[in-house]
Amino acid sequence: MRTRSRYCLTNCFEYYKVAGSHRKKRGTLAMAAAQGGEPGPWLCGVSVMCCLTLACSYVGSLYVWKSELPRDHPAVIKKRFTSVLIVSLLSPLFLSLWKELTGVKTDAPLLCLMGFRIEGIIAAIVLPLLLTMVLFLGPLVQLSLDCPWDFLDGLKVAFDPRFWMLCVTDMRWLRNQVIAPLTEELVFRACMLPMLVPCTGPGPAIFTCPLFFGIAHFHHVIEQLKFRQGTVFSIFLSAVFQFSYTAVFGAYTAFIFMRTGHIIGPVLCHSFCNYIGFPAIFGAFEHPQRATVILFYVLGVVLFLMLIYPMTEPTLYGDLPICNLLVKGSTEYSSLCS
Repeated sequence: MRTRSRYCLTNCFEYYKVAGSHRKKRGTLAMAAAQGGEPGPWLCGVSVMCCLTLACSYVGSLYVWKSELPRDHPAVIKKRFTSVLIVSLLSPLFLSLWKELTGVKTDAPLLCLMGFRIEGIIAAIVLPLLLTMVLFLGPLVQLSLDCPWDFLDGLKVAFDPRFWMLCVTDMRWLRNQVIAPLTEELVFRACMLPMLVPCTGPGPAIFTCPLFFGIAHFHHVIEQLKFRQGTVFSIFLSAVFQFSYTAVFGAYTAFIFMRTGHIIGPVLCHSFCNYIGFPAIFGAFEHPQRATVILFYVLGVVLFLMLIYPMTEPTLYGDLPICNLLVKGSTEYSSLCS
């Protein structure tokens, strides 16, 4: 992370040394000047440090409560709800402070930059979630084949208020399906991406932002070591796998946020993926209906690759607030905002 910070700072200083360099114009130092702002030379450094501080604040809030109980204990979950919600509610202040420190000016309101807006909301709710379900077509078919209920029984359960009462009173369900998706997307996407885009541009920001998200999940190693939930080697391998998976997933939800300009899509996709979990790929090869399951795994990936750009076409979601952070006429602006 320090290497990335030094790299960004070097780019920022080089921009001022070589004003005519086309490569440096990709940064929105030029954008801010064109829109009336006067960003300081520390734009990239401030952006990275704000993101890092925000990530540390989110993870640190989980450990302000001293407890010998495991993370899945209801008492621990309730306390952590309180701390992460406080950090999440304060997270817009980081974005506001970043704007003051860097001098970046934008016509878009703060909440709009964070993806809280009405324009295109229906498409933002339906299309990204549907796209994610297409990607998980194989696991969904696998689950349906293994489910003892038929379709009508499933509908009855889904529309039964007692089922949802059981869910909302289950602390683990609330954490995995509501609080974690909402707070993590708010902090790691809605607040961080607007801070990174002026430094790196939209493309690199999509792949930089998930690094903070992946690193934030390393704190699980502390709890696994504390409660001896495996050998040091197995815990380390688990942490590396989780970092890789969360980084890829974070890039995907960052892509959705950037293309739709809404926070609701990433939140719903996050909740859905938490429910499905990591696809049981090896289990598919041992399934009694192996050919069918594998076929839908492949079909899901192929359809996802075909639909990812059409279903996230920015024109479906109205004017994107993130475009206020890009130079009009630049390649990035033309590809995302025109």
